[in-house]
Amino acid sequence: MAKLHASNNQVFSWRKAWTSVRSEYHLYLMFLPVVAYYAIFRYVPMVGSFAIGLTDYDIFKGFLASSFIGLSNFKDFLNDIYFWRLIRNTLAINLLNLLFAFPAPIVLALLLNEIPLRRVKNVVQTISYLPHFVSTVIIASMLITFLSPSTGLVNNLIAGLGGQRVAFLLRPGYFWGIMTLEAVWQGIGWGAIIYLAALTGVNPELYEAAVMDGSGRWGLVWHITLPAILPTIVVMLLLRIGHLLEVGYELVILIYNPSIYSTSDVISSYVYRRGILEADYSYSTAVGLFQSVIGLLLVVGANRLAKRLTQVGIW
Repeated sequence: MAKLHASNNQVFSWRKAWTSVRSEYHLYLMFLPVVAYYAIFRYVPMVGSFAIGLTDYDIFKGFLASSFIGLSNFKDFLNDIYFWRLIRNTLAINLLNLLFAFPAPIVLALLLNEIPLRRVKNVVQTISYLPHFVSTVIIASMLITFLSPSTGLVNNLIAGLGGQRVAFLLRPGYFWGIMTLEAVWQGIGWGAIIYLAALTGVNPELYEAAVMDGSGRWGLVWHITLPAILPTIVVMLLLRIGHLLEVGYELVILIYNPSIYSTSDVISSYVYRRGILEADYSYSTAVGLFQSVIGLLLVVGANRLAKRLTQVGIW
């Protein structure tokens, strides 16, 4: 009887889903291009990636005719002399971004929400959004120019205050800080858009009731605003955790050099060197797959923990 009841519920759920599709077919048609994009450009290439990572790939033979070597590429990466350096640098940069770059848009959104003058608010928003649209090449050029030990603005200020000029891009100890400050500067305005949108859904009557109960400005933020946007914060945090082993290689390879490889060489830059410069496609693909699998495990684990603690998750 229990099996029959479960089967009836399953049939009912499928019928209900089909009824929903038929009644709202125009919405599903709008969603179809998104599904097609991810299927064609995301999931289908995964088949080739797995095949290349498990073979001694020959570009002229293709992965079907290349020799199958199993998990050898993955084992080679785990035993690579640079493995722990790559993991350390990648995690360090992402954890610093998680500590500083992730909360920065939340703080900016809360501050913008408190500005009563709409014109001033629009000006601040526009200025903070602009860095997001700046090309990575231009950002790299700006960093190199501003941090130049001879003519850079930063070193000119240091020298003007009586300090010694510093070759920031030649000192390994400064690289993580440079990447973190750049991430905050470029992402703070664009990231605040999501939280500002979430703030528009907060019921104004809650603020009025809290003010009547004697709550101050900080109390309103702590007891009403933050709990209201907590689901959005949790979802964005989960998405960020899934990228803990990913650092965009574009900016890294534009500003790093062999003298600071000890702190600047990350997994993505290593994949670029092995895959593009050295044409070792099988090995670099295996490293990329390793990175993706760890990212998936991090998202699943973080999602379970978030649902247990806050009852909010991606699924």
